[in-house]
Amino acid sequence: MNALEVIFQHRSIRKYKNEKIPDDILLNILKAATRAATNGNMQLYSIIITTDEDDKKALMPLHFNQEMVLDAPVLLTFCADLNRFTKWCQYSNANPGYDNLLFLLSAIADTILASQNAIIAAESYGLGTCILGTPLYTAREHIEFFNFPKLVLPVIAVTIGYPDENPPLTDRLPLEAVIHQGKYQDYDKNAINLYFEEKENLDLYKEIVNENGLENLAQVFTERRYTKKDNEEISSKLLQVIKEQGFLNE
Repeated sequence: MNALEVIFQHRSIRKYKNEKIPDDILLNILKAATRAATNGNMQLYSIIITTDEDDKKALMPLHFNQEMVLDAPVLLTFCADLNRFTKWCQYSNANPGYDNLLFLLSAIADTILASQNAIIAAESYGLGTCILGTPLYTAREHIEFFNFPKLVLPVIAVTIGYPDENPPLTDRLPLEAVIHQGKYQDYDKNAINLYFEEKENLDLYKEIVNENGLENLAQVFTERRYTKKDNEEISSKLLQVIKEQGFLNE
């Protein structure tokens, strides 16, 4: 498949065969990650490879006990990393100024770009992948487990392995919902209803709404999946971790 075919066929795989990924394929996936676009060619990220079964068992609770963490032969943890570049500057008699919000965001962007390259490369080999956002939810525990120094923050993880399922493609909003010509065009109620109509009328989501005893799909997100209370609590903890890791120099 060419790159576009791989992208258009992307789906999250949560069940994997008990089959090892050849070393040369994994190496190419990692090389592909490093070819991603990067701010100033600084490569402000690091990738932790986890294949050891005991390590995956220890990490599984940090990913809310999702079984794919254990089942996938490879777990990659992508981290925003300003430690390496800062030390290079310091050892080169240069004064770094990267312990701030601007470069934290730059490092996060680098990290996500690298992870997307890895995903496309993996799927081009017929492998399945799934992104986990849980490292930000359990950032402190990840930092402790991986022994991260300051200026390193876990951002996302990706499971990789040979698929043991073939789920359908997940829905997406219509293209016109996310594209703006020239300037941002804000959404009125009619536009919102139009753009979300197809998603809300899918049988899958109707069933989820009914199972949760709620009025609509939006309430599933606000009252079950990502509640205001949980978001604020986790955000408070994450902000503290970010400060402890030295990213916001006050």
